[in-house]
Amino acid sequence: MAGIQRVLTAWLMLLLLNTGVWAGTLTAARMWPSPDYTRVTLESDAPLNFRFFTLGNPERLVVDIEGLAQSETLAGLPALITPADPYVANVRSGLNRPGVMRLVFDLKTRVRPSVFALNPMGEYGHRLVIDLYAAASSESLAADRAVPGGSGSAGVPASAGNSASAFNRLILVAIDAGHGGEDPGAIGANGSREKHITLKVAKKLKEKIDAEPNMRAYLTRDGDYFIPLHERVNKARAVKADLFVSVHADAFMRPEARGSSVFALSENGASSAAARWLAKRENDADLIGGVNIDVKDKYLKRTLIDLSQTATINDSLRLADYVLKEIGEINSLHKDDVEQAGFAVLKAPDIPSILVETAFISNPEEEKRLNDEAYQDKLAGAILSGIKAYFDKHPPAGRTKVAREM
Repeated sequence: MAGIQRVLTAWLMLLLLNTGVWAGTLTAARMWPSPDYTRVTLESDAPLNFRFFTLGNPERLVVDIEGLAQSETLAGLPALITPADPYVANVRSGLNRPGVMRLVFDLKTRVRPSVFALNPMGEYGHRLVIDLYAAASSESLAADRAVPGGSGSAGVPASAGNSASAFNRLILVAIDAGHGGEDPGAIGANGSREKHITLKVAKKLKEKIDAEPNMRAYLTRDGDYFIPLHERVNKARAVKADLFVSVHADAFMRPEARGSSVFALSENGASSAAARWLAKRENDADLIGGVNIDVKDKYLKRTLIDLSQTATINDSLRLADYVLKEIGEINSLHKDDVEQAGFAVLKAPDIPSILVETAFISNPEEEKRLNDEAYQDKLAGAILSGIKAYFDKHPPAGRTKVAREM
C-alpha cells in the first residue's frame, strides 16, 4: 500500500510540473542560529508566494509555499539544524495540497516569526527569509543581554602608574564586527571573507579591553550571523555603551588600493568620493543580508531623525583621530586624516561612534596580513591604545555602571 501511495504522489507531482503549477525549485538553503534569533534562508530560481502561522502544544511554525517543487535541497533542511540552535528542533516538509508545499518547524520554545521575501541581490537569487525570535521583543533581548566581562562595579581601583586606568568608573565599549551570516562583506582576491576577519579582530579587541582593570567590551555579534545595521546601534544603546567601534576590512575596484582608514559620521555629505562610495556599500548590507522593512523599531525613528548630534560627532572625530594615529604605527594609512560619511551603523545619537577599515581585503598583500593572527593582534592593540588615549584626554562622565555576567 505504501508503495502505491509513493507512486501516486510521484505521478501527481509530475502532473503538476507538466501543467505549470510548480513555480520554483530551491537552489540553496542556509540556517544561521544565534543567541538572538535563528535565520533560515531558502533560495529559489523563482519568486515564492507563501503564508505562515504558528501552532502550540507543541510549538510549531508552519510555512505554506505555493508552487515549490520537492528537491534534494528541501529534503536536506533537517541536516542544517545544529543541536545548539536555541529555537529549532526539527523541520519537516511535504505536499499539503495540490501545488502547495508545507514546511513545519518543530520549535524548542515559543517564537515571534518574521517571514519575508527578497528579490535577487548580488550573488543571491530569490530568497524567502524566516527569522525566528524568542517571544520577547528583539529590543528586550538586547537589553537582557548583560554587560560582558565578569562582575564589577563603578570605582574599580586604578592600576599604579597606568594613566589610562585612572577613569572614575567602569567604561563599556561596544565592538561591532561588520557583516555576518547572509552578508559576507567584501571578498578578497584569495577568497577571504570580510565577515570572518572582522569577527576575529573584534574578539581579540574584546579580550584586550576586558583585561583592562576598569574597561569592559560588548560584542554586537559573537558568531557568524546577520544583524541589521540599526539593530547593531540598538544593542550598543541598550547596554549603555560609552563608545561604539565598528570593525571592517575595506575593498575597492582596483587591487592596488591599500592602507587603513577611520571614519566618523557626517551630517553634511562625505569627505571624499571614496568615502561616499564606501558608505553606500556598507549601508547596502541590509539589502544583502535581508531586512523585513515592515518591522517597526522604536529606536530606529529616533536614531534616524535625531541627527542634530554635533557634540557626539565631535567626540567621534576626536576618538577616530586617536585610533588613526595608533593604527598608522602598524600599517600604512589610506588617508592621513579621519574621513566622514553617512554610515548608518554610526547613527547612535548619544554614543561616540567610529568605523575602522583595518586594511584593503581586495589587496592580495593586505589580505594575507589580515589573515595573520599576529597582525590581527596588533590591530586590536592599536585600536585599544587609541581608545585609552582618547579617555586620557576626555574622561567619561561619572555615572554609575555595573558589569554583570553574560
